[in-house]
Amino acid sequence: MQVFHSINQMQDWCLEQKYKGKKIGLVPTMGCLHEGHLALVQEACRQCDVVVVSIFVNPIQFGVGEDFDRYPRDLVKDRELLETTTRADLIFAPSIQEMYPPGYQTSVDVTGEITEKLCGASRPGHFRGVSTVVSKLFLICQPDLAFFGQKDAQQVAIIEKMVRDLNFPLQIVRVPIVREVDGLALSSRNIYLDDQQRQEALVLNQALKTAEQAVRDGERDVNVIREILVGVIEKSPQARIDYAEVYRAEDLADLPEIKGRVLMAVAVKFGNTRLIDNRLVEV
Repeated sequence: MQVFHSINQMQDWCLEQKYKGKKIGLVPTMGCLHEGHLALVQEACRQCDVVVVSIFVNPIQFGVGEDFDRYPRDLVKDRELLETTTRADLIFAPSIQEMYPPGYQTSVDVTGEITEKLCGASRPGHFRGVSTVVSKLFLICQPDLAFFGQKDAQQVAIIEKMVRDLNFPLQIVRVPIVREVDGLALSSRNIYLDDQQRQEALVLNQALKTAEQAVRDGERDVNVIREILVGVIEKSPQARIDYAEVYRAEDLADLPEIKGRVLMAVAVKFGNTRLIDNRLVEV
């Protein structure tokens, strides 16, 4: 498997694939790959002729006091995992200096409710950093399809809007959440949890399942569903809720009642580790 660190080299390779008529799939990641990432790569391999996995811990999407410096990085391990479990063709792993050279001053900012709620409310500037780096990756790698996990539901909705608004000539593919056997959504940050926090973190999926069942049983009051989410999560002694919300799935608009395609989303801290999870329900 090839590893490119240069933007020019990456662009030249992608243009060569385009010239050959190959369909390019891109899986953007920050590394520390796990089964959730591999599900994205495997879906990309099913739908595309060649697959690029980008590995870049993007500094401009981390706020002050967040975990940029301690975010896990192991390119050698990530490469071995991709080589042994997927047929991905190439890793694009640029340096910070390559992506943001001296004098870099440009950003892409999706504004409005879609970025102001959920993670955007407590992480100002986060989605500007995400939109900027993803825009650069799209221009560098020239994908026909780009694959993102449903676990980052707000991020995917924002990227979909950015693609529509800026007329990027590509398709965004959402891949369902991959979970541990006990239901915890896979995340690179799970390694920060101690044994007790890891066990208590199961309340995220439990809360979402309980709220979903209430909807299936006929509950349509948004406030009641929020109260169910909060009530289950608060059974965990260490859980500190950032948000537990219910919005229209496609644009995160407020809902007068549960109707259509609905996103139930939670963000909770266990110690210093912030975990997110969500569930889509359609009625």
